[in-house]
Amino acid sequence: MSGSNLSPDSANNLPNGSDTPAEPLGLTVHSLPSPGATEAAVSGMRSGGRLKMLLVLLVCAAPVIASYFTYYVLRPEGRRNFGELIDPQRPLPDLPVVSLDGTPHNLTELKGQWLLVSVASGVCDIQCEQHLYLQRQVLTSLGKERDRFDWVWLVTDDEPVRAALLPALKDAVVFRLKPGQAANWLAPAKDHQLTDHLYVVDPMGNWMMRFPAKLDAEGATKAKRDLERLLRASAAWDQAGRGDK
Repeated sequence: MSGSNLSPDSANNLPNGSDTPAEPLGLTVHSLPSPGATEAAVSGMRSGGRLKMLLVLLVCAAPVIASYFTYYVLRPEGRRNFGELIDPQRPLPDLPVVSLDGTPHNLTELKGQWLLVSVASGVCDIQCEQHLYLQRQVLTSLGKERDRFDWVWLVTDDEPVRAALLPALKDAVVFRLKPGQAANWLAPAKDHQLTDHLYVVDPMGNWMMRFPAKLDAEGATKAKRDLERLLRASAAWDQAGRGDK
């Protein structure tokens, strides 16, 4: 009768000539990590990631830190700044402003360039005109470094600017603020008015220097030397134009 009954001879058909039948496939079960160990590993990874991010930020900021360290700390003996260094520095505030033609802007748009700033009413008295003139002269005298600075006039009221002044302001950034807003950022020396000074702002938007009140031609020459030193100290990280700053 046909069929598939096993006979003693079937042992000869076992794999590899073995006398015993093949054993079933075995499974090895590995133990899982404990919840505490997993949490510790994740925490370690996060700490490592934060450390790497901090190192990257330090590398990026190193040129800025070095230039300020050079300017503020490693100053040659006997050298004196004409301008007064501001400590702590004050960052550009987020303030709505308008240009003279009424176009809306924000004061933070000025970031990315060195700024030489004057503040005055739109009426622009004799001192205001003197400051505007000296701003232009000082910046022009910087030669090839001129493009690293913006000439800025902050108008503190709604008074119209005289038409006779407009041609001279073609290279200036003129923003009109609401009364009192400029005082939330800049400040005069003791016993002086906000309009008495010229102010220097770095490309990161920090007000960092104030020139003596009521600047004249002799003072402007000294102010130029301060600006030149600032530009040399920041040459490694600051370039002309805002770009992606």
